[in-house]
Amino acid sequence: MELQIEDSILVRDYISGDESALEKLILKHNQRLSSFIYSKVLSRDITEDIFQDTFIKVIKTLKKGNYSEEGKFLPWVMRIAHNLIIDHFRRNKRMPRFEGSEDFNIFSVLGDDKLNAEKQLIKDQIDSDLSMLIEELPDDQKEVLMMRIYRDMSFKEISENTGVSINTALGRMRYALINLRKIIEKNNIVLTN
Repeated sequence: MELQIEDSILVRDYISGDESALEKLILKHNQRLSSFIYSKVLSRDITEDIFQDTFIKVIKTLKKGNYSEEGKFLPWVMRIAHNLIIDHFRRNKRMPRFEGSEDFNIFSVLGDDKLNAEKQLIKDQIDSDLSMLIEELPDDQKEVLMMRIYRDMSFKEISENTGVSINTALGRMRYALINLRKIIEKNNIVLTN
């Protein structure tokens, strides 16, 4: 059995100029990373694109010397891939995502988790109905939600634009999502896992 070289050694070797070390890192984590990306995007082509973009970011960060790993190379790479997946969905105006705790994660509202093809069709329908459902929210909650989802504004920007504190903006977002969940249930738009 071939001895696995530790990630930290391969990273150090690559930073020192050993190009083959990067190839070894990619081969070592190819399966795990590809499976992770595919489970989210459900497309081989998009998986390949995001996989490549992930390692372009990895290379740039390593070349700049901005990487402090502490032996956590794979979680770091997975986080880069995860952010690129979110960017992909944002560009395609699908699956809006919120930063922070689970309370601000639209996935949890819509009951999303590794959707199969049939659930994906249902979810696409929900996404198209989402703006209609948002109309039922109180104006202050609707305003924060629209700024966050459709204009991709930070809570700091929302706070500055609405003249309320960041905590108030976060609170309105929390209540908007709670109310949105109730509206979704009232309309019988519930996805089972």
